[in-house]
Order: sequence, then C-alpha cells, then structure tokens
Amino acid sequence: MKKSFLLLALASLAGAACAPQAPAPKPVATDADKTLHAIGLVVGKNLEIFQLTNDEFDRVVDGIRAARAGKPAVKLEEFQGKIGELARARMAGDAGKRKEADARAIAALAADPKAEKSASGLVYLPVAEGKGPSPKATDKVKVHYVGTLVDGKEFDSSVKRGQPISFALNGVIPCWTEGVQKMKVGGKAKLLCPSTIAYGDEGRPPVIPGGASLIFEIELLAIEK
Repeated sequence: MKKSFLLLALASLAGAACAPQAPAPKPVATDADKTLHAIGLVVGKNLEIFQLTNDEFDRVVDGIRAARAGKPAVKLEEFQGKIGELARARMAGDAGKRKEADARAIAALAADPKAEKSASGLVYLPVAEGKGPSPKATDKVKVHYVGTLVDGKEFDSSVKRGQPISFALNGVIPCWTEGVQKMKVGGKAKLLCPSTIAYGDEGRPPVIPGGASLIFEIELLAIEK
C-alpha cells in the first residue's frame, strides 16, 4: 500500500503542472528526461479515478513535500483505507453520469435499420456477412478486433498489434459471449455493449472508465478445436 501511495503522490506532481500558477514544464530532451516523463504519464493515468480538483492537487503536492522533509501532518497507516474510499466514491459518481450519456449514444447507434437489440442490452450490427458456421458459447474462437469507447477513443486493438487472439467464448465478457455467437466465420460485426454486459461500474481503470459502454468491431477468423 505504501508503494501505491507513493505512485499516487508522483502522479499528483504530474497533475500539478496543469493547476493555476504552476511553473512551466521543464523541457523533455534527453532519454532520461523522457523516461521520467513517461513515468509521470503512466502514474497520472492511474490517478484519473480520483478526479481531483486543482485545490486537491495542491494538497497532495503538499503531502509529497512533507514526506520529503520528514514532517508528515498525518499518520499514513490511519488513512490508507480512506484513500480507497475516496477512489470508490469518485468512481461511482462518474459511472452514473457516464452510463446516462453512453445510453443516449448507444440508442442513436441502435437506430440503424440493420441493428439488432437483444434483451441483455447488446446491440448487434452486421458489417460483412460471413459464409462459415457460427460458434457456440462452448467453442474457442480466433478473432481480430478493435475496441473503442462511445466517444471513439480506442482502448485496445489486435489489428494494431498485428496478432489475432484466441479464447474460449464463455470465458470473456457477456457482450462478446452473446454477440460473437451471432457471427459466421469470415464475417465482421460491431457489438455495442452497455456496461452491464461489459465491465460494470468498476470498469478497468485507467483504460476503461467505470460505467462505460463499449464498441467492438470484430472479425471472426476461425472456430478452433
């Protein structure tokens, strides 16, 4: 937990650069500069779940300075639980707002005449019809896919990696288990997945926010033995 707190503290330094009256960022020139800058970016992403205000950023930075000076104002062990409570509370509030906004966007996409909406909330939109068989939930499949948030932000892509993935269809999120069964080998489709059949209110921070609906464009390459 102490290591986690240290990472959060470092992330706050990255965020503080965006606060009012913050000093201008130092140039990122050497490889050492770039490596340290990259550490800040990674940790900063992990801090996003807290949605800190500028004043809260300043308080966290004060804590960093106090730790370096050996003059903490509180006992860290007494507040480790509260750090988790704050994260969960901020995530829950953000998840509710996101679900409402995403539901409107998904509804607009579902208006496509080709779209099929199931009782689970899945919206299935065929892109290219395949000619092979359709998999069962117990099958192992090979696919290429691109995953985005509703706003179009890409969070994962086997296409970019240049490597399709294989998995048991009953071992992934419910949206995939249901949606890929509607496809035929050689076909492509979009799966519009509300959070209830994706990653729920928890999400997968920092990549997938809590309550996020997801859009996957999938090409079913094969059903494997």
